Amino acid sequence: MSERTVSALIVTVIALGALWTFRPVEQPVSQPGADRVRGAVPLSPDMVPLVTGDEPISAIFTRAGCPVCHRIPGIAGADGRVGPPLLLGTSGPERLRDPSYRGQAKTVHEYVVESVMEPGLFVVPGYPPNTMPTWYGAKLSALALEKIAVYLEEQREQGSRSSR
Repeated sequence: MSERTVSALIVTVIALGALWTFRPVEQPVSQPGADRVRGAVPLSPDMVPLVTGDEPISAIFTRAGCPVCHRIPGIAGADGRVGPPLLLGTSGPERLRDPSYRGQAKTVHEYVVESVMEPGLFVVPGYPPNTMPTWYGAKLSALALEKIAVYLEEQREQGSRSSR
């Protein structure tokens, strides 16, 4: 390539970068309570497809939208920071023993199901309340929720040993 062509390409790339950087960004219409998480687009039930449970586990989590807010080992792109990491093989027993826990679950498996169906029963300390949508349970079939619970109760912190 000639020096002139290379220079033209560099100028074009810089111009496109400047245009991208200074483009107007449309702000989402604010809904009541949407300001809980700064910059988050409010989720509505229509945005999440019904998850049947026939999908592979990674598709169940992805279609349900879990990776947007949670870090989930083994699920591509699940690096969310709004909600707690879903390492419930490690953290589940601790949550069940937490003095502020007011749910009915006796096992980690039951805790996972309860947390999806009634997310306000227990909010992990350090995370914002009223963030987990209350309608998620209506978007997951019983089979999908069962697969999620089985998967999450097996997830542990790196270096943590299995209790089984």
